[in-house]
Amino acid sequence: MLPVGLSVTDNNRQASTSHPRMMHSLGHHEGPANRPSVLSGAVAGRLQKGIPQMRGKILRVLLGFTATVTAPLIALSSPVAEPSSRPNIVVILADDLGYGDVNCYNDRAKVATPNIDRLAREGMRFTDAHSPATVCTPSRYSLMTGQMAFRVPRGGSVFTGVGGPSLIAHGRLTLPAMLRAKGYTTGCVGKWHIGLTFFDKEGQPIRGNGSEAVRRVDFSRRIEGGPLDHGFDRFFGTACCPTTDWLYAFIDGDRVPVPPTGKIDKKLLPKHPCANDCREGLIASDFPMEEIDLIFLQKSREFIESIARRAPGRPFFLYHAAQAVHLPSFAADQFKGKSGAGPHGDFIHELDYIVGELLATLEKTGLADNTLVILTSDNGPETASVIHMRADFSHDGARPWRGMKRDDWEGGHRVPFLVRWPGKVKPGSTCRQLTCLTDIMATVAAIIGADLPNDAAEDSFSLLPALLGQDSGPIRPYLLQQAFGGPPYLSIRQGDWKYLDHTGSGGNNYESDRGLQPFILADTAPGAPGQLYNLETDPGETRNLYFEQPQIAKQLKALLDQSKTSGRTRPENPAANNDK
Repeated sequence: MLPVGLSVTDNNRQASTSHPRMMHSLGHHEGPANRPSVLSGAVAGRLQKGIPQMRGKILRVLLGFTATVTAPLIALSSPVAEPSSRPNIVVILADDLGYGDVNCYNDRAKVATPNIDRLAREGMRFTDAHSPATVCTPSRYSLMTGQMAFRVPRGGSVFTGVGGPSLIAHGRLTLPAMLRAKGYTTGCVGKWHIGLTFFDKEGQPIRGNGSEAVRRVDFSRRIEGGPLDHGFDRFFGTACCPTTDWLYAFIDGDRVPVPPTGKIDKKLLPKHPCANDCREGLIASDFPMEEIDLIFLQKSREFIESIARRAPGRPFFLYHAAQAVHLPSFAADQFKGKSGAGPHGDFIHELDYIVGELLATLEKTGLADNTLVILTSDNGPETASVIHMRADFSHDGARPWRGMKRDDWEGGHRVPFLVRWPGKVKPGSTCRQLTCLTDIMATVAAIIGADLPNDAAEDSFSLLPALLGQDSGPIRPYLLQQAFGGPPYLSIRQGDWKYLDHTGSGGNNYESDRGLQPFILADTAPGAPGQLYNLETDPGETRNLYFEQPQIAKQLKALLDQSKTSGRTRPENPAANNDK
């Protein structure tokens, strides 16, 4: 039996209270005067030994923003290039966008995605790319650090409300910190969801969730552990899932300028099968539930336009973390009814529009030709969207894979991954390299000439040879995967073979969920403690070969255990100086 969708043939400063939301601008926000270093003294010391660098107070004048920062520069693997010769980098992270949600990956998709398809036409389409985890928080941690989240305490957490603290340890090198150290202006817009620390009126950190925890927050206090503490110069967005959570309010920098004042009135929200993922949290007066992504778009445009106007020639990094298409599917009015595939289809349509507008902004500012654009997703499609879109519109966001968000099967983590880099990446090309979102950090390091220390980006491999068409074999030796269940639910992929070190999906409970029961497949290896599939002959993961190929299962489990013990996938670099 084939899985559904698979074809037989196929801390405390004065709060800013005078700026309403629409006056806040990533290009004109007055930031903190003394931001702490994003690197610990130990890391800084190791980077300092034997390599040319600068240290001390660096006066950063960025788009009218002045900040004093104490931070070492990353080790250089090549002479420092002029800022204008290094590409700008834009990473667009969609939320819960499935492999089958876009036309360039699924010719049976029922929603037109011309702007996303344009990226494929003008760049490279990766067909074997994976999110590091099958849910939001761990995938975002891994994208920012190049390290699998299961390796750190609470690495299986999915934060809600004002939950925290940040999963990113103080002093850990991050993607934006690495770029900022090489002269990039860094901006983050949208959903953070890697943990923050809010404080109560006594200055004590809040370690709870739910609306009562939000009520305890002293919003005059600085929020710790956010993007500004991990390498970003700018941030405008939300703590967790924007329209799902206990806190419905924007964060500008490290503050909530307009705090929530009361409980959300869910009676005023749209009613449809993909609108039921909204908690009864507290909402601010400037938080329009159906326009969140358009506000994020506005802020990203401001960031790009401000750089083009005030700092032309200076490279920038923009991380645009969309709300779309995470449930509830609240598309803005201008998109309602436009997709022909219901409210969730309209939300996919809105995401595609946002991608197009970001590309148009790069073109309008003259920055497109020197900008590397990456579009991908944090995991596979949500269960409710898959169930209803399959039944109502014959649209399968997970096609052609088994599983969906939370699952360790391919549908939970095989995601769209598109790269456009004019003059470097061949237009209309396809790449079959086994790829993970963790690889973005090592790839960017190779592009900008930064050496990664051994205690950073432990699970990241550079895709630069593939982007340039110079790869002659596999780039990464194997891939690790983390399901919703966290560290106990891991899998490993090497070549065509995939071993799941657990039974079941690792995420969703298909037996107890009536909506998922139709997608249950027969257990072909009863009693097996794990699952082994050959994705070349069985891409739908329908036949568990655990008992038929015991040596392969044993070897892959041993490799998985070895990687867990060693704390890394990427081999250590003997030339990197990591003496403590």
